[in-house]
Amino acid sequence: MSRRHFLAGAGAGLFVLGAPRNLAWPQSTTQTVLSGTEFDLQIGETPVNFTGKTRIGTVVNGQIPAPLLRWREGDTVTLRVSNRLPVRSSIHWHGMIVPADMDGVPGVSFEGIPSGGMYVYRFKVNQYGTYWYHAHSRFQEQTGLYGPIVIAPRGGERHHADREYVILLSDWTDTDPERIFATLKKQSDYFNFEKRTVGDFFRDVREKGWRATVADRRMWGQMRMNPTDILDVSGYAYTYLMNGVAPATNWTGLFTRGEKVRLRFINGSAMSIFDVRIPGLKLTVVAADGQDVDPVTVDEFRIATAETYDVIVEPKDDRAYTIFAQAMDGSGYARGTLAPAAGMQAEIPPLDPRPLLTMGDMGMAHDMGGMDHGGMNHGPAEQQGVDHSTMNHGGQRASEQVDHAAMGHGGMQQGDANSVALRHAPSEYGPTVDSRAEKANTALSDPGVGLRDNGRRVLSYADLRTIGGPIDRRDPGREIELHLTGHMERFIWSFDGQKFSEAEPLRFNHGERLRITLVNDSMMTHPIHLHGMWSEVENEKGEFQVRKHTVTVNPAQRISYAVTADALGRWAYHCHLLYHMEAGMFREVEVAEHGAHQGDNT
Repeated sequence: MSRRHFLAGAGAGLFVLGAPRNLAWPQSTTQTVLSGTEFDLQIGETPVNFTGKTRIGTVVNGQIPAPLLRWREGDTVTLRVSNRLPVRSSIHWHGMIVPADMDGVPGVSFEGIPSGGMYVYRFKVNQYGTYWYHAHSRFQEQTGLYGPIVIAPRGGERHHADREYVILLSDWTDTDPERIFATLKKQSDYFNFEKRTVGDFFRDVREKGWRATVADRRMWGQMRMNPTDILDVSGYAYTYLMNGVAPATNWTGLFTRGEKVRLRFINGSAMSIFDVRIPGLKLTVVAADGQDVDPVTVDEFRIATAETYDVIVEPKDDRAYTIFAQAMDGSGYARGTLAPAAGMQAEIPPLDPRPLLTMGDMGMAHDMGGMDHGGMNHGPAEQQGVDHSTMNHGGQRASEQVDHAAMGHGGMQQGDANSVALRHAPSEYGPTVDSRAEKANTALSDPGVGLRDNGRRVLSYADLRTIGGPIDRRDPGREIELHLTGHMERFIWSFDGQKFSEAEPLRFNHGERLRITLVNDSMMTHPIHLHGMWSEVENEKGEFQVRKHTVTVNPAQRISYAVTADALGRWAYHCHLLYHMEAGMFREVEVAEHGAHQGDNT
């Protein structure tokens, strides 16, 4: 065990120095809860200690995580947020459908909360379920400004539970986030301590043969990429927390044998994707991103940054069960316990083997043994045979203007029933893009790298079906296709090869129904969040599947969702991996009456 992992385990969760006792995050089965319709929240700084070292955290009402807010569907809530930081701050109510000026994104929907100032958020709560709130100001979310929201439905919960707990997952670093960001810009794989070694090479030779192993290493070398680059910031820099508690401190939720226990999982991390399981218990998923779904029982689920999942478990024995949330790259974990009595704990399962990306995850036409060395399209556009006549000059594809309402997605698939050949916009051929997938996977049933065929029943988007169907049953009349692009070595992230600073807003006409198609050309998994509107994910046939506020796109995946542009104003649209957003994977969406847009990409 490394010194860093020892400290991560030895740290007694959150210790808030100098804070009022009743504001500290309890290391027990209770959480600080604020309920009603009137709230006073104060953003500030406080010394905190998660790892044995004291650092300055960004806190709400003196604590990390921020207080649990309990609202009721149909109520109007008023939140007076005061900023005691020396810099501007903000709070975004993630997944909440609110007016644009209540959304909390500085520079887009408002100016931010100045140092010493206050902003009053007031809006009607028109939904129920599990959500969360966080800063939308530089790296304040990374340093602690995040908290859970639970909204009670007016008609009562669809699925009965005898008790419930919020399980808020997050990542803490003792390193200044500005330093982490600067490090990633200089050496994007700095935190990847799981690169393949000479020993791995000879093991692969024994298992796969010399020729296949050498071909694999040559291909990755030519791309100047590494198949172990799963997450940009690993457990080397992070201590993973559960409800603000480090693994060794063991956050505990109590139960009585035979009870149904609802666990509201929230991924409030800055850069971490978790694989969650409770050995010995089946997980019945009943809600995704706050929306009720047809119950589906699994052993494990992946929860990307900003997603929420509600699960119900039924412990049958008077024993402890470990809640195990493993970082996607296998570099660490958050951990807690469900137990019939305080102080009990169960065995902590070993971390899964280190996951490896395949050439299929890179969008190659063929995986190992039949690799297409042109699959990553590293040459200029002209050499790749791109038909510029089919594209407009705004960086968006001309297909966006086609009436897709009468078209099915089945005709777009070529060859493999779960893959589609890709085209790329001219803006993707430049110095800020280092890879372009040749083919994309269109299946929603793929759980993602590291979870395939692991011997457990793993949740996928194909398992999720939002109860009640789509909010808007109109067919989309317009399609916008965006590619998730980046340059790994330079740590530049973008849509269609254009960073936020270079891109025009995406313009939606108020009231229209449109389809957004995302294609992931990179080797990273990206959770994409559209503010102010629901994203209704479609299956491969173009049929409604699941309603979400954050849509996770695997490497070399193509995924579509319908959006109803019913929210006037300016909205943020971005990857929810915090450093990716800050590095350019961010767009502004402008919703205006038809003909009222500035510019011409309507």
